[in-house]
Amino acid sequence: MTTKPWDAQLAYWLVRPLKNSWVNPNHLTTVRLVTGLAAAVAIALGDAIWVNIGAWLFALSNFLDHTDGELARLSGKTSKWGHQYDLASDAIIHILLFVCIGYGLREGKFDWWALLMGIVSGVSVACIFHLRNQMEQRLGKDASRQPNFAGFDIEDVLYLFPIVTLLDGLEPLLMAATIGAPTFAVWVIWQFRALPQPESN
Repeated sequence: MTTKPWDAQLAYWLVRPLKNSWVNPNHLTTVRLVTGLAAAVAIALGDAIWVNIGAWLFALSNFLDHTDGELARLSGKTSKWGHQYDLASDAIIHILLFVCIGYGLREGKFDWWALLMGIVSGVSVACIFHLRNQMEQRLGKDASRQPNFAGFDIEDVLYLFPIVTLLDGLEPLLMAATIGAPTFAVWVIWQFRALPQPESN
């Protein structure tokens, strides 16, 4: 039995009062999307204060990503469109995050190459999200779940983003993402191609 992540448990506790309210999961997805877009814009400004604000907004957006799914399961208000909206929001936020990191660092040691690095990282992350979603649809959520340790998923490392910005670590992060994200994307592509092909009718 997989332990439910701590952030998902907290999200469940917070949205429980909304179970029978007028609020639906798509409202929460929209709040998450707006928060993530605000984070990307703040980071793109490149100023230390705004970058740190953006990092905290991104961490909040990452947490809010759990609330729509928890409310959908609690209230029974699930829909294919809502699921696609959630996935699209994930992709948009993560692509823009890295692109805006690159744009914000364009006056640093990477010069305008930083923007290209951000684009490469963002597109690679979007590729990973898309293929993980395809794998989830074929195998089911449990079979494609990421490793979990003591209530923490591997993606929970994103909550450390404010620490990275406080330590002025965006340039090393962008360098690592430019190398790591495409590498991981290639691995996920290999995993995806190794899956049994769906039977055609």
